[in-house]
Amino acid sequence: MLHAPKPLPEYSSRRQAPGTESMQRSGRQAPRTTRAPKRTGLSAVIARSRSRTAGKEQYFDFDLLLVIVFLMCFGLVMLYSTSAYEAQADFGNDMYYFSKQALIAAAGVAVMFIVSKIDYHFYGAFALEIYVFSLILMALVQTPLGVTINGARRWIGFPGNMTLQPAEVTKIAVILFISYELCRLGRKAYTMEGIIRVFVLGAVASGGVLFLTDNLSTAIIVMAITCILIFVIHPKTKPFLAIIGVGVAAAVVGIAILSATVPDSDNFRLQRIISWLNPEATMDTGSYQVMQGLYAIGSGGFFGKGLGNSTQKLGVIPEAQNDMILVVICEELGVFGAIIILVLFGLLLYRLMFIAKNAPDLYGSLIATGIFAHIALQVILNIAVVTGLLPTTGITLPFISYGGTAILFLMAEMGIALGISRKIRLEGE
Repeated sequence: MLHAPKPLPEYSSRRQAPGTESMQRSGRQAPRTTRAPKRTGLSAVIARSRSRTAGKEQYFDFDLLLVIVFLMCFGLVMLYSTSAYEAQADFGNDMYYFSKQALIAAAGVAVMFIVSKIDYHFYGAFALEIYVFSLILMALVQTPLGVTINGARRWIGFPGNMTLQPAEVTKIAVILFISYELCRLGRKAYTMEGIIRVFVLGAVASGGVLFLTDNLSTAIIVMAITCILIFVIHPKTKPFLAIIGVGVAAAVVGIAILSATVPDSDNFRLQRIISWLNPEATMDTGSYQVMQGLYAIGSGGFFGKGLGNSTQKLGVIPEAQNDMILVVICEELGVFGAIIILVLFGLLLYRLMFIAKNAPDLYGSLIATGIFAHIALQVILNIAVVTGLLPTTGITLPFISYGGTAILFLMAEMGIALGISRKIRLEGE
């Protein structure tokens, strides 16, 4: 049996938020309390964390670890099947993408286990610094360090032809910092003032992603994570449902107006919306990739053509190993293969929900909830895009699509979740 996280108690503005006893910043005064806290270093933070769990049997979520391993292995197999032809044509090596992804995945596994050993309260101690650091990294994209790939300037270049996508760092930074702020605010998080404060912090990060890295899809995810964390902690549901309803209605009206008034706009985002509304009319331009993806899904049937037998990946769908990898999976493994992926992601999200529910304090619960929201949003948006339910965006499929920065920071997030699971107390302790 496992303990559920304690509910948020009554806290005044001069008391410390729950789950932040060990969040004292090294060499810096922590949030104001009724008594001035001692300045403690990292060693003291870790020592206090160990003393709380000394002599207790620790829980570790091996089910989550097993699902991650299955997703990683499945993703590598499908990445090779999807990218072998294009890699051979472009680089003369059919394992070019596979070898790079496998190497980064191995490094990601090491990062995951290292991060899982760290007390997650440590991240709360430096949540603000991590948040600011992510904004600085995004600003560096606009400097000579920025790298443009396929017309998009979203990366920072390093020696050795290595790149880093700062938007991936921002996702983790927002999860850690917004969770910390909600804990620090206490009951103020329920007030309009507290909600606006947290919302603005999320909006700053989201705006940085949009305007500094020109990445609308990631900006939407960052803002959505913030809203989900506010929704989870708030005791009332109806106001949020009303806001969602108004937002959906406004989006529908806006899309209708745009499609009617600016059909010849040069804005590529508006063109994507127009192509999504009438894909048959733009089959050779804006909706080409999505339509070819739908052909691939339809031709696969229920059990598919067989692993490696996709025809749409042979130069028809450009860079299919990225955000369109799901259509190749459907063509080769059919609907059955897609069901396997959905089941694996369902198990992953279930384990993250389990950790969030049984975390020892509110901070751990909110971090696990933020990771849950991140994975769920990317999976849902990627599937919606490749099936034509949403306009085309650059949303990758977690653990499956090609991308070094994405897989590395995804594994870091999984390490944080596993670290939270280590602090779950067994019944009777």
